[in-house]
Order: sequence, then C-alpha cells, then structure tokens
Amino acid sequence: MPTATYAQAGVDVRRARLIQKSLAERFEATFAFRSGKRGAPLRRIGHYAGVIDLGRGNALTMHTDGVGTKVLVAQEMRRFDTIGIDCVAMTVNDLVCLGSEPVALLDYIALEKQDDGLVAELAKGLSEGARASSTAIVGGETAVMGDVIKGRGGTGFDLVSMGVGFVKSDGIVDGSAIREGDAVLGVESSGLHSNGYTLARKVLRGPLGERVASLGTTLGEALLTPTSIYVEPVLESLRRSELHGIAHITGGAFSKLARLVRGRRLMFDLSLPPAPPIFRLIEENGVARREMYRTFNMGIGMVLVVPESQAGRVCRIVKGSGFAAYEIGEVKRGTGVKVDGFRAS
Repeated sequence: MPTATYAQAGVDVRRARLIQKSLAERFEATFAFRSGKRGAPLRRIGHYAGVIDLGRGNALTMHTDGVGTKVLVAQEMRRFDTIGIDCVAMTVNDLVCLGSEPVALLDYIALEKQDDGLVAELAKGLSEGARASSTAIVGGETAVMGDVIKGRGGTGFDLVSMGVGFVKSDGIVDGSAIREGDAVLGVESSGLHSNGYTLARKVLRGPLGERVASLGTTLGEALLTPTSIYVEPVLESLRRSELHGIAHITGGAFSKLARLVRGRRLMFDLSLPPAPPIFRLIEENGVARREMYRTFNMGIGMVLVVPESQAGRVCRIVKGSGFAAYEIGEVKRGTGVKVDGFRAS
C-alpha cells in the first residue's frame, strides 16, 4: 500500500534541521556583540528558547512561533476565534521547556486584505491563550500584504507570537540533569495541536464540514481543536518536584527528545497509550506508523523527564491541573529515541 510522508507533502524535516543548523552557526557569531554586557546569551541556539543574562542570578527566555498551515483549515471553515490560542500555545509551551515562567507576548498578524472582523476573531483567541497561560499581550504589529499573503476566499492571514519568560540562571532546565533510569512521563494532547498539518491535509481529503463517526464531530472541527497550553501543570510540577527535562512535542514529533541529551549516550525508550481517533484516521488514510511517530504528537503533547522515585507524584500534580498523564518510558543507555519499537531519531 502506498504511504504518504511529510517530505512528499512538502516538509522535509531532515532538510529543515540542516537549515536550522546553518542559521544557528551564523547567528551564534552575533553572541560576541553582547559578550561581557547585560543581556549576554547563556545558551547556544538549538533548545526550545533563547536565554539571556539579566544579572543578579536572573535570566530572560525568548521564543517566537506561529500556527503553520492550520491557518488554511481556519480559512476553509471560516472560523477564526480559536486559532489565536494555538499561536500563544506554540510560544508559551516552548518557553516552559527551560523551566521559565512565560510573562509577556507580542503578536504579528499579516493579512491578505484589511478585515476588521477577522482581526477581532483572531484577537479573541489570542486573549484566551493569554488568559490560559497567565501572560500579558503587551503589543504587536499588523500588516496588510496582499501581494504576499494569499489564502482561501480572501481571508488569507498568517499569525505569529513572540514571548518572554523569567527563570533563575541556576534553575534552567536543559536536560543536563537527565540520567539513565529516569522516568519519562507523557501529558495528553488535545489532538494534532499545530504541527503536521501539511501532511494531514494531504491525506484527509473529505469535506471539512462532514461529520466523521470515529471523531464524533466534523473533520474541520477536529482539525481546529486548539493546542493545549501546559504552563500551569509544568510550573506547578517545577515548584513541587524535580524535573530533569521538559519537551514540547511539535515539529519532528518525538525526535525532539534527542535534543535533551545531545552529545550524551542516552536514549529514550517509549511505549505510548492508544492514539486518539484523529491520528488513527490519518494513519488509515495512508501514513505509515513510523512516519506517524516522526510527524505527529500521537496524543502526547508534552514530555517530562523525572527521577523514577517522583514519577507518581508528578503525574498526580499534572492531573490536578486537568491533564491526563502517563508513565510512557524510561531513559536508557544508547542513542536516539525509540517509540513502540520504531526509531523516531
């Protein structure tokens, strides 16, 4: 049976990583411009957020992200009130991966044409995402670029946010504390979140407004389910327990875990709970299981690496914030990431 891949759909993750590596090498040369000054970078590029020194043991984390081609689903459904939640989530969820508390956001809305109603709906979602993550949106920018932004039915737009967070310099969680034998916990996702849509849209060809029995809703509504915001459970876990590593499962899926132990002979051996219906539907429509693990979150939106002795405690903390949590694996000697017997990296 022919199988579709993310690369065939137009997104080659391997090539994207090479581009990112090239950019990081060039941009890290700019670190010298702040050397010895306030605001000097504290970490190399390549984790979930940049970190700069604020002095007196304090650091600022910074990250920017967008929603990707999920905006096309919103345009086809002509529903724009939740896509802003995704935009906030993609930024704040990455900020907390370094143990930082997100505090403020900026937004950038690029439009195909001036549309006050569309902007108002986007603002609803952005505001709801800010509420859920306890952040303030302190400014932003709107641009009308009809020659650049093209969408569906004249409602083309792109949406990006940039966020900052605070963390103590000696409290940064970067994976360096991860040890063999640590437990790996998975926190449930709400669905596809905001990744893999180029592939999902390629294989899910049915009308977005048509109800799908296995989903219990229309395909479009399932695809527009907002990305979960994990700020509260992660920060609460940090306050009440010990976290050795935190990973937001986004582009590249579980291969992201490898960055937590980069340069060390440690591997993640995972066994996931049954995938939610939206993922099973995508697989049934021609995506191989190995490709699923390399592209989608498969029902796990955030991964926490903790000492085995604290696994139960952290699961209870996460559940107290309203999210299901599971012990999905352990850290072993080796390299890479293995999920249900498949190599994800």
